[in-house]
Amino acid sequence: MKYTLLIDCDDKKGLIFKISKVLYEFDFNIETQQEFVDKENNKFFFRAVIVGDVDKEKLKEAILKEIPCANVRIYKKRKKRLFLMATKEAHALGDILIKWYSGDLDVEIVGVIANRDNLRDLVEKFDIPFYYIPAEGKSRVEHENEMLKIIEPTKPDFIILAKFMRILTPNFVERFPNKIINIHHSFLPAFIGANPYKQAYDRGVKIIGATAHFVNNNLDDGPIIEQDVIRVSHEMSWEEMRLQGRDIEKIVLSRAIKLAIEDRVFVYANKTIIL
Repeated sequence: MKYTLLIDCDDKKGLIFKISKVLYEFDFNIETQQEFVDKENNKFFFRAVIVGDVDKEKLKEAILKEIPCANVRIYKKRKKRLFLMATKEAHALGDILIKWYSGDLDVEIVGVIANRDNLRDLVEKFDIPFYYIPAEGKSRVEHENEMLKIIEPTKPDFIILAKFMRILTPNFVERFPNKIINIHHSFLPAFIGANPYKQAYDRGVKIIGATAHFVNNNLDDGPIIEQDVIRVSHEMSWEEMRLQGRDIEKIVLSRAIKLAIEDRVFVYANKTIIL
């Protein structure tokens, strides 16, 4: 049986030896292994894919006996469950659905929820449940409570905001700590509000990009998982720049999801360590 083992703790000598010793005693084979030391903060991060068969709690207990106060996570290899949230833009959502359908994204998509109804036909083409929950005439809390009644019973590993254009309340975010992934253009905070690509065109920007991050209670300020940029020129209209921006958003969001479902992301001090 295959597992992913994640450990983070204060750095000190002998950690690799202690971890390897426990895995050897439990008859595990290490298939791959990566580690990183944040010297400034004296923090150690370790990820390994291990093969063997043992009770996860017993393995965790043995590691903690060797390394007290470590944060130990052990994940059995399985398909992660994703719940997608959207509003009206189709590019990010459609890209995820196509990658899932083609087998390039090895997950289970348990549902899509949106505060607009225009994406229903797209989602239902893939035989995935679509839930339309309009927000008009409701407070944010009321709207979110309706969505939570649908989302929580599916027990998603991650919630993907595929251009869901509403700000989530702390009540919603705190139910899924470091489990909500958002994508946005990388003009923030320079160009906010309506039509950032027109604003960027008017300023003559030379690069545009996208950022995927975990959601916290500070708007677009959560730990960054993945970013990328592409060059643009004065020859492009703002509409062409927007198309380029949508392409880079799809790429960055896809990479971020892949990192998350492969259990490669550590969150520490509002940033991420990727192993």
